[in-house]
Amino acid sequence: MKILNGVDLHVEKGEFVTIIGPNGCGKSTFIKVLFGIATHYTGTVMHEGTNVSAWRTDRLVKRGIAYVPQVENVFHTLTVHENLQMGGIGLGVGVLEERIERTFEMFPDLKPRVHDLAASLSGGQRQMLALSRALISDPQLLLLDEPTAALSPLYQEQIIERIDALRQHGITVLIVEQNARLSLARSDRGYIMSGGEIVHTGTADDLLNDPDIGKYFLGIKDD
Repeated sequence: MKILNGVDLHVEKGEFVTIIGPNGCGKSTFIKVLFGIATHYTGTVMHEGTNVSAWRTDRLVKRGIAYVPQVENVFHTLTVHENLQMGGIGLGVGVLEERIERTFEMFPDLKPRVHDLAASLSGGQRQMLALSRALISDPQLLLLDEPTAALSPLYQEQIIERIDALRQHGITVLIVEQNARLSLARSDRGYIMSGGEIVHTGTADDLLNDPDIGKYFLGIKDD
């Protein structure tokens, strides 16, 4: 089945860009194509001037691209520390432990749980762990697939706030998100996808304040 149809999208270095759209429109598939885990038949994926369309995921990680899937994004039978170690396979012990400590600074909720199984964490804590493991590779570009899905409003706010804060560390963010209001409020720009195509784009303010887009994608009702 052909899911994507001529998607044309770019992200500038240092930006926070959100893709929104109805369920089943191809958002998650697009992110998977970028990270090399979904097949694409035509088109090109470029990263900083290099064609990475046919690269394996491990090579993309070494280049500085990280991906956090929406579901099954932690190893439930491993501890928090072991999950983080999995994100740094190939790193020296000293570098790995330094990066683990750095992620605890970004996500302090995890440090008291360092020896607990990931299965025992709350949904929000598991999402923090998934993000932390991705950060162990020291990425320049972070691809996120619905990081606030099924979380409480409090954890949704915390996750988006901390993702936004990653830009202070030089990380560019491309995020697929169902909570459009929450993510666009932190974004520089946004894209709306429908039927496997980009149907509209603009600054975050433009998208949030456009009444027509609000009706169809943001859940805004007429007065």
